[in-house]
Amino acid sequence: MTDLRSRTITQGVQRSPNRAMLRAVGFGDGDFDKPIVGIANAYSTITPCNLGLDILTKRAEAALKAAGAMPQTFGTITVSDGISMGTEGMKYSLVSREVIADSIETACSAQSMDGLLAVGGCDKNMPGAMIAIARMNIPALFVYGGTIKPGHYAGRDLTVVSVFEAVGEFSAKKIDAAELLEVERRACPGAGSCGGMFTANTMSSAFEAMGMSLPYSSTMAAEDDEKASSAARSAQVLVEAIRADRRPRQILTRQAFENGIAVALAIGGSTNAVLHLLAIAHAAGVPLTLDDFEAMRPRVPVLCDLKPSGRFVATELHRAGGIPQVMKMLLLHGVLHGDARSMTGQTLAEVLQDVPAEPRADQEVIHPWDRPVYAQGHLTILRGNLATEGAVAKISGVKKLRVSGPARVFDSEEACLDAVLAGRIKAGDVIVIRYEGPKGGPGMREMLSPTSAIVGAGLGDSVGLITDGRFSGGTYGLVVGHVAPEAAVGGTLALVEEGDSITIDAEHRLLQLEVADVEIARRAARWRPPAPRYTTGVLAKYAKLVSSASLGAVTDLGL
Repeated sequence: MTDLRSRTITQGVQRSPNRAMLRAVGFGDGDFDKPIVGIANAYSTITPCNLGLDILTKRAEAALKAAGAMPQTFGTITVSDGISMGTEGMKYSLVSREVIADSIETACSAQSMDGLLAVGGCDKNMPGAMIAIARMNIPALFVYGGTIKPGHYAGRDLTVVSVFEAVGEFSAKKIDAAELLEVERRACPGAGSCGGMFTANTMSSAFEAMGMSLPYSSTMAAEDDEKASSAARSAQVLVEAIRADRRPRQILTRQAFENGIAVALAIGGSTNAVLHLLAIAHAAGVPLTLDDFEAMRPRVPVLCDLKPSGRFVATELHRAGGIPQVMKMLLLHGVLHGDARSMTGQTLAEVLQDVPAEPRADQEVIHPWDRPVYAQGHLTILRGNLATEGAVAKISGVKKLRVSGPARVFDSEEACLDAVLAGRIKAGDVIVIRYEGPKGGPGMREMLSPTSAIVGAGLGDSVGLITDGRFSGGTYGLVVGHVAPEAAVGGTLALVEEGDSITIDAEHRLLQLEVADVEIARRAARWRPPAPRYTTGVLAKYAKLVSSASLGAVTDLGL
């Protein structure tokens, strides 16, 4: 147990003030020798992702009490990427990951809690909570709020990305205003995180693979009864872990991170998994680099046919066998570390013991090993003179792995989106969106609005895009993000001029500005960093502290 209980029990008269305060929040005479468990509740009505979390928190709270623990619930923030997408507000999204991590660490450490149940559902609640868990190293589990059910229109499933793409279709005069409105009305029917294999479902799946969430919990629908039952079971497992002194850093080993990477590749997950797993590994003290993702990629086929580039949504993956079915196939083919441990105390091989070796024949979501969606992983690390530290490309659904064309240069996301919607981007162009990196944005905005507009305009297979910003898990096409060094620190991206030839070659993992070295050096000599966009407040603090995207965009590096 941690310090609070020992202080309140053993320090004589000094225990009385502590106990008096705890009595006011519901402790009785028999409760002071019970483990105190924090529940980090990310509930809010800001976003549908977190709308159902209060229900899960209450179920977990009751289960903790029944298991002999004393729960203490506290809140943490959320922002909605989907609502802020394409606006200045999106700069706060990645920043919120650090705020969430810091707030959970602060509450748990200040109150000397014996364990933590983190309940989250939006993109940054999840890695933020896991960063805090890794830092504190007290017994902990993550409870995912669950995925949204798909919307439906004109015989097709809808997700929030359908709306972004419909905007592009409307601008290209492929649909009328009435159809755009119908897609908007029907895309998000209730509570839960975005329904495709976007960032939230990618991270929940990785956490399950890493042993920090219960089996099957990562693909459950937010509004289904099994989600609340899973939250209660998570609380019971956490109390068992506290009594066994089972701690996150015993689970978050190098093997666990490799398992998380393997599953993220097999399900066709978001590029954000790279950024977040690097940051969590940093917090856990586990060496992890971009090269580790590339080393895993040739070994792992994409096994799941999921949106945004595929056909199905996460609820259909759940019905097809969920992450355990994917993990069992990886295990049997020598990719997964079966001896890695879960917070349940079991090895992953034990967790997967009763899972079938092959997916059921009556479903098409999970492909058999010998008939994958893609023969190799879809997240690839590119390097070249435009990205000497590395960049991340997502190549699922891409028909052409190489494009070489004239640069169309934009110093903000908004400027690029205006050009796309106005029809000024043509087939063969390579779009550059710069000064949107961790420092330059600041905050490394996701570029879902321009990428969706490109797809909606019918240019998804003929236009390349590179940026020092990020992409939503809903993005697909020949797009390259996380370009490092970023433009704001003088990376080569800052030196690109309109019309320069740029090559994106995902097959050979190359991102190259086709300009002579002497000319690049001449441009570098005259380049000057732009004035900071923010000089006070949270964004200014973030810009001063944040590391390169190639290191996870963490804010405590070298402190």
